[in-house]
Amino acid sequence: MENLALKIKLAALWLFLAVGFTAFVLLALMMPGGIEQIIAGEIEGMGPISEGLLLFFAVFWLIPLTMAFLSLTLKDSANRWANIIVGIVWAAIGILDLGDTLSRGWLTLALVAFSKTVAAALIVWYAWKWPKQDEQKPT
Repeated sequence: MENLALKIKLAALWLFLAVGFTAFVLLALMMPGGIEQIIAGEIEGMGPISEGLLLFFAVFWLIPLTMAFLSLTLKDSANRWANIIVGIVWAAIGILDLGDTLSRGWLTLALVAFSKTVAAALIVWYAWKWPKQDEQKPT
């Protein structure tokens, strides 16, 4: 039962990341010039909006959602390692995102980036501390 509670925590943190990414994008659109860039077919720092860029964003949104599902369904060992590996990648992306938003003086976006980074770090922490399974020998 202890592992079920852990799996639910991990799934909730992955959902937090997906919602955080959505909030980040929506807040970025509200920044001065955000809507105008979209209308012009550009995203600052990412160049012109293309099918490839939209596919990248779609995958970026789907990975945390997929991890939320996998956190509830994978076997313990695979679950632990998937959460550690993908969580580290997401934490690294969060750190880069945080640095970028702070360097631009976007404190609102930095707050969201910081919260996503903390969530990713918590995913790694919980997965790293995954309880050991008692190995039962057949009698």
